[in-house]
Amino acid sequence: MPPFFPLWMIITHALNVLFLLLLARSGIEVLSAFPKLYRNDHCTPGREWLRFTKETYSADSAKPWSSEDEMVSWSPVIALPGRKNLGMGRHWHFLTIQFWILTGAVYVALVFATGYWRYLLPTRWSIFPEAVKAVGAYFGLHYPPLLPNEPFNAVQKLSYFAVIFLLAPFQIATGAAMSPSVLARFPWYGRLFGGKQGARSLHFLGLCAFGGFVVVHVAMVVIHGVPSEFAAIVLGSHDASNTLALAIGSAGLLVILVINVIVTWFSLRHRRATQRLLGLVVNPFERVISRVFRSRQQYSTKDISPYHRVNGYPPTSAEYDRLARNGFRDFRLPIGGMVETPALVSLDDLRRLGLERQITKHNCIQGWTATAQWGGVPLGRVLDRVRPTTEADTLVLYAFDDKGDTDSESDRWGFFYGTIPLALARTPETLLVFEMNGGPLPVEHGAPLRLRIETQLGFKMTKWIKAIELTRGYDHLGLGQGGWREDQQYYANAAGI
Repeated sequence: MPPFFPLWMIITHALNVLFLLLLARSGIEVLSAFPKLYRNDHCTPGREWLRFTKETYSADSAKPWSSEDEMVSWSPVIALPGRKNLGMGRHWHFLTIQFWILTGAVYVALVFATGYWRYLLPTRWSIFPEAVKAVGAYFGLHYPPLLPNEPFNAVQKLSYFAVIFLLAPFQIATGAAMSPSVLARFPWYGRLFGGKQGARSLHFLGLCAFGGFVVVHVAMVVIHGVPSEFAAIVLGSHDASNTLALAIGSAGLLVILVINVIVTWFSLRHRRATQRLLGLVVNPFERVISRVFRSRQQYSTKDISPYHRVNGYPPTSAEYDRLARNGFRDFRLPIGGMVETPALVSLDDLRRLGLERQITKHNCIQGWTATAQWGGVPLGRVLDRVRPTTEADTLVLYAFDDKGDTDSESDRWGFFYGTIPLALARTPETLLVFEMNGGPLPVEHGAPLRLRIETQLGFKMTKWIKAIELTRGYDHLGLGQGGWREDQQYYANAAGI
């Protein structure tokens, strides 16, 4: 039989505590951007089954509102990094999940390689009634007996099995079911969880389950005796020095606490450095799935959402107001930069390139979803008309939207712009849209033109498009991060998850 508490288990246990805490705190930061949970993907305001804010917004409100108004600011004590920093919260979440999964994979491999699985996997049905008796013993203030030749009693063994082999994979599975690239490529996968909002709700409940396990687990350590349990957890044996185990274990917990304090402080104090450093690990994976996955969504008109949120307020300039009053008949879209034949096109010119419609699901970075029919011209046809040069690899979309006038945060400025790789712009599902649900594109949803990229989060789908430019890279634009939200809100430039 393998030893009860081998060194590899002690190390992975400590790493698991660190990574789970970082995951939970960064996940709470992501939740703060849309602190409401829904049962279906329409996300109709007022139909949430749980919310963590007193602010309410109505679908038939007379006063215009944006989904950004629903965001809340939570303390850095519980959220990583806290204070309305969704971009960095996502960076920390997606960085940590990779190391948590790696730690778990190493742990499971060693569990089976060393024979430790015998202590974790139930191999007989009688363990279930034994677990019930063990729970009764605890309620009766008695210690239940350990299983023969094992380090755990029946309820402990079942609990560890459930957390390691059921709850952890469940969290990974529901997390994947919230990726726009995964949902666009494999719509059936999202339906397994009741859609993205079902997966989001289940993911939150999984977090609660982890929290409940931690509370009970710590309580059991206290009940069984902290010195003795620390000796087993830290030094691998109940017979080891209690004093030394307490010292090492306390030091380890202090280190985990200090790490959380440091990364929170650094993230809030050095936001651009945090974005760039974490992006070295997070961004490559997002770019890969963004380019590899293609949308295969096939929704019908009955799937169209009764209410579709908007993110951001329309432009306020006199130029935009004049164009809007005229139904954008005078609008002309300049397309230039690294192209062989620059063009200046009207909405009718774009329509003559071939109108296509698609019913797809919109995935906002905040977490809400909605389904709509979009009508427009494939962006690839527009590119064929202007013929990008061989050096061009990036498409830049400039908006009428001056964020200094329309953004609620006083420290943000500049006209909105977005960039996408030229390869992504050429996918058949990428549209320049001027229709929504069979009618002209509404002002609040981006008229006269907006972008649709069905494998990406909504912030990549620039609204109120004023001009298009083909360039090589995007370092020379704005603050060099590849988009207004990347510049000002520290988002990742690729947005497949």
